[in-house]
Amino acid sequence: MNHVSNLRDCLREPIAALYDAARLLDAAAVAHMTDQRALAAQLLVSANMPVVREWLNSIWGAKSEHVRYCATPESRPPIPKAERTPIRMPTTETKLRLHQRDGFHCRCCGIPVIRAEVREFFHHQYPELHIWGAGNDNQHAAFQALWVQYDHILPHAIGGNNDFENLLITCAACNYGRMQFTFAEVGLHNPMTREPVRSLWDGLERVLPASPFAAMSSNPSIER
Repeated sequence: MNHVSNLRDCLREPIAALYDAARLLDAAAVAHMTDQRALAAQLLVSANMPVVREWLNSIWGAKSEHVRYCATPESRPPIPKAERTPIRMPTTETKLRLHQRDGFHCRCCGIPVIRAEVREFFHHQYPELHIWGAGNDNQHAAFQALWVQYDHILPHAIGGNNDFENLLITCAACNYGRMQFTFAEVGLHNPMTREPVRSLWDGLERVLPASPFAAMSSNPSIER
């Protein structure tokens, strides 16, 4: 069987509820910005969908049926930790460049993504909703599934560095589901060989007036 001919774009196809949840979060942002806090809270609760959590848990779980490892001719074992490039979070400048290149959609599955800073804003603005607690089951399903990741193209475990050229934007499922493997090893096309999803979705950055990311879009929409 030809492994290359069976490559997929993502570990599991996005479900419609992910886009519904993103629309609800977008409406919550609008309500918050127009001082309709009760409506914003209601919309945030509605976006916390069990079906979204199920989709995410089905991918990043240790025994996920959607993640199938297969060695390739290029496969190599992890290098000793002492020999790896020290892993570090991209700088704000690098993140801006990544979003300018990739937008606010996962490069693999294409779903809308949201930075942790935006999630933290809502968590602090609406503490009664307990948006982000300890443990996966105590975290808002939509903010969890749409959580932007700055992932390594060549995995860090086999020598990938933190340079801009080796980073891409993914969602939590596509990042944690792939784990330490290359795209080919889990049966995926390299997403950098196709164009990113282009839309006006801004990751809800407009709720953060001082955010340098907010200027990237002023009229959000969600494509699927």
